[in-house]
Parts: sequence; structure tokens; C-alpha cells
Amino acid sequence: MPGLLSDLLAWVSILTFVAGALLYRRNDRLARYVSAAAWGLFAVFWLQLVPHFAFEHKSYIEGFLSLAAVPACLYAGYLLYSGRDSLFVLSKAVAAMGVIYLPFETIPAFTLLGLAVPAPRGVLMETVAAQTQFLVNALGYYPEMTTGDLGYHNMFVFMEGTHRITVSVVLACTGLGSMAIFGGLIAAVDAPIRRKVRALAIAVPIIYALNLARTTFITIAFGEQYMQFFVDEILLLFGSSDPYMVSFFISDRIISQFLAVLALVGITYLVVQEVPELLTIIEDVLYMVTGDEYDLREALDLEEPGRGESV
Repeated sequence: MPGLLSDLLAWVSILTFVAGALLYRRNDRLARYVSAAAWGLFAVFWLQLVPHFAFEHKSYIEGFLSLAAVPACLYAGYLLYSGRDSLFVLSKAVAAMGVIYLPFETIPAFTLLGLAVPAPRGVLMETVAAQTQFLVNALGYYPEMTTGDLGYHNMFVFMEGTHRITVSVVLACTGLGSMAIFGGLIAAVDAPIRRKVRALAIAVPIIYALNLARTTFITIAFGEQYMQFFVDEILLLFGSSDPYMVSFFISDRIISQFLAVLALVGITYLVVQEVPELLTIIEDVLYMVTGDEYDLREALDLEEPGRGESV
């Protein structure tokens, strides 16, 4: 994320979601007010990320989604405040997602009892980078791997003639965000633990495997400059003057992000087969987008979860 203030705003909004979740069914009225306030804070959080994604990160998809999240969060807070209690489930999901993701994003390395404790994100980035290196090497490419700008062993170095091209595995390249989304959604619904575990066992390995395929593809395509198509048009589209970045923009910002959306839809379908209770959240999202009520369980021909299921 952009900086300390952004991290602080993220924690404040997520902890407010957590407070609302803890108050739910203990003091529903107060939980409604707190959760609605959390959605308002979450809208501010996404608003301040728009320039980062759109102009610094040069990701139009992420920039658009960040901008769209602002009115969506405000509308969710309004609906919850107005009495749409089903949105408590989505609020709990956001709380769980944040608790999973933010420690990796915001906790730096520190010393405890004289022992150096590495930053969680550093461990994850270096692990994914090492596995990406194995796959890149297996495909016949052998770039140098070295320490990146953040101080982690996560950067690949390619040479295009005399030009040095670097590809770094950052936190966004680890698949943690998608895993946190599904982890939060599954944690939030009221379903037997055994079905939740099965759903996680489906989602997490698929996300991790597809993410490694993604990092391998981008590393090779960008490092070897395999996608230097429509150079002038792509540079204009992404507001860049560096022709060596064209392969990165095409492989990552266009192809990989588009395929990631399709993959998330497919994984969602598989997870819903195990935890159809998630359809409540999807129905709420569709209601916010269209203003119409949906019965997805009937549309997808899913059976009602058994009433006598054990945990």
C-alpha cells in the first residue's frame, strides 16, 4: 500500500469491521451502527488508493475497481444501516479478509528477545520467488536472482543487449489477496467446519498454483521481451515512455489480470458447491449492483444445506 497513513486507515477500518462482527447478536443495534461506519471508513480507504493504482501502479483494472469500490462501500453501509441484515455476513467477511491480509502487508521485520523476526511479507515473497525461479529454470531460462529494492531475495535480472531488465515478486504477486478473499468469505458464513475446510482445500491450492503459473509467465514474457506488440499504442495507453515495459504491461496488466478475473469466477463456482451459504453474500452484491433480488441457489440448482449437519 502507498504508505503509513494508508496502512493506518486500513487497520482502523478493518478493526471497526471486527468490532461490528463481535457485537452482532450481542447488541444488534450498536453492531449496525458500527458496521455501517466501517463501510464508510472502507470507502475512504479505497478512495485514497485510486491514484496509487491508476497512476503509480498503472493498472487500469485495479484503478477502476478501487474507484467503483467507493460508492459500493457507501451503499453497503447505507443498506445495512437501513435494515438489510444479510449484509452483516459480508461485513464479517471483510473483517476476516483484513485480519488475514494486513499482517503480511503492514508488519515489518523486528527483533524479539534478541532474535531477528523477518517480515511476514518478506518470507512469503521470497518463497514465491524461489518457486518461480524453479519453474523459470525448468522452462530453460536462467536469469540471475538477486536482492530487490525492498531488501528481499525476490528479483530476477535479465539482459536485453546492454539493457538490464528486472522483474520483482512483490506481495501482490503471491496470491495472498485472493486467498484472503476466499478465506474471509468462507469464515464469515454459518456452515459446518468440515465443509468450510473442504472449500478452503479447493480454493487455496488452485489459487497458489495459478499464481505461480502467472509469475512464471510474466517473468519470462517481460524478461525476454516476448510481447513487444503495438509498442506506441501500449505506451500511450499506460502513460509510459519506456518501450521495454510494453511486454510487462501486456503480460501482467492485460492478459494476467483478465485471466485472474475469470479464474476467480471459476473458483467461486467450485467453492459454492461446498459452501452454498456463500450465495447470500453474492446475492447481496448483485442486489447492490442491479437493485433486484436473486435466488441463486435455485438458479444454480443447489440443494439446501442439510439441517442436521454436524460441525
